[in-house]
Amino acid sequence: MPRKSRSISAPSAVLGPCLLAAALLLSACTSSPDSPSDTKDKGSSSSKGSGKGVADTSTVDWTRCKAPTANQGMGKAPGSKWECGTLEAPLDHSKPDGEKIEIALIRKPATAPDRRIGALLYNFGGPGGSGVSTLPQAADDYEDLNERYDLVSFDPRAVGETATVRCLDDKEMDRLSQEDDGPPTNAAEEAEDTAESREQIEACESRAGKLLPHVGTSDTARDMDLIREALGEKKLNYFGISYGTELGGVYAHLFPSKVGRTVFDAVVDPTEGQIDGGLAQAKGFQLALENYFKGIEKDPAEGSAKITSILEQAEASPLPTSGDRKLTRGLAETGIAAALYSEETWPYLTQGLQEVENAGSGSILLLLADAYSGRDPQTGRYNNMSQANAAIRCADTSERFGYADVKRQLPAYKKASPVFGESMVWGLMSCTDWPVDGERKHPEVSAKGAGPILVIGNTGDPATPVAGAKKMASALGAGVGVNITVDGEGHGTYGVNDCATETVDAYLLDGKVPQDGKVCK
Repeated sequence: MPRKSRSISAPSAVLGPCLLAAALLLSACTSSPDSPSDTKDKGSSSSKGSGKGVADTSTVDWTRCKAPTANQGMGKAPGSKWECGTLEAPLDHSKPDGEKIEIALIRKPATAPDRRIGALLYNFGGPGGSGVSTLPQAADDYEDLNERYDLVSFDPRAVGETATVRCLDDKEMDRLSQEDDGPPTNAAEEAEDTAESREQIEACESRAGKLLPHVGTSDTARDMDLIREALGEKKLNYFGISYGTELGGVYAHLFPSKVGRTVFDAVVDPTEGQIDGGLAQAKGFQLALENYFKGIEKDPAEGSAKITSILEQAEASPLPTSGDRKLTRGLAETGIAAALYSEETWPYLTQGLQEVENAGSGSILLLLADAYSGRDPQTGRYNNMSQANAAIRCADTSERFGYADVKRQLPAYKKASPVFGESMVWGLMSCTDWPVDGERKHPEVSAKGAGPILVIGNTGDPATPVAGAKKMASALGAGVGVNITVDGEGHGTYGVNDCATETVDAYLLDGKVPQDGKVCK
């Protein structure tokens, strides 16, 4: 579970402009439901041309999708073009005949079935993001791909409605956010922080203890191969974003011969441990903040100093908002960081900062923070993304740190980001005292024998800095990783940069592999 002084950089799922706009009550992301239908499709349809039709999915009972649950983020049902189902998987893959879990799935069949290629599985990041709720929101960006692919996504283990990890209720989540008054500065605050963290961990053990050893990335990668088989695919066509690239890399390592047409966008560096990874993110967010100030024609040093002043103000006395919650330092940092994920959301950051300066109110920054944290603005319900994030990350990483480690790293983090570094360094302790040992320091993604994987990095990405894409491509192995660099802003490139989008479409639709090292302006 996140500490009071949790890192603003996790989770690192794609936080698109539409989601933020919805949180600000400026637009809606979910589709309106069409007329009700109880039609079931068990994969018996066929098509002309490719001869593949709709895949044989007899192990998944596809039915009309209901509205997303609270764990998935709530919202409207996606409509009659969407189908949902579940797939049974072992809780422990080493005991295939043991206890089972059900993986929540969603799909939108290809709109041109006579030219259908197959299914394309998505993971949008986090870890902790619900694919069942996110795919319909993002589907307009993938309309061209949907002509020839069934678009498919899922809730990974611990997430949404798949082996759900939820340790705290909504009131407890609100309480913690209101008590988040910044990193501990003395022994008494460290003791208070430790006690709070252990209380949260005990809640996780009590409510989700049997799940915690089995929610790591390698477990979910094995689930993905079951999904591939259930979809009737000989190879897995896959589109991973942010953490989804790490998941895809682990899948490629475990099942290289099953890798189909695969794209990684906004790529996690698989070679770094927590210290170096956190430092890279601190630099990335600082760079994005400075690019934001340049974009609004303001001196970056002056702007960063202003942000620091706002954070200090919120720490000393949380700012009032239009509701009964206040903007604490932690919420202010989260809201500012959230707006840096996309150049399209920069205007909301400007509005939020102006509101603080002119009205002394933190309402807009709070809405940005809530969107990032998965808190529904209407009901106050949280999805379980942050809690799943903690469970997955701590099942993955074997690194555990203490206060002395954090203090040793503090100068480097503050140098990397004068604005965010001091808070982000405390993210190193997010798995301290966790009841499950992590699997490894960093993921193994070497995938000798796999087909080409497009690996795309963006020069202005705050959450997954561009260097990580080159390292992922190299780690996948010669002839596997195909690196593409986009000269732009934001977390993710598909649907944002025309060159990157066209390159991905040419590969996924026509099998055209770009030159390794390609640069998109």
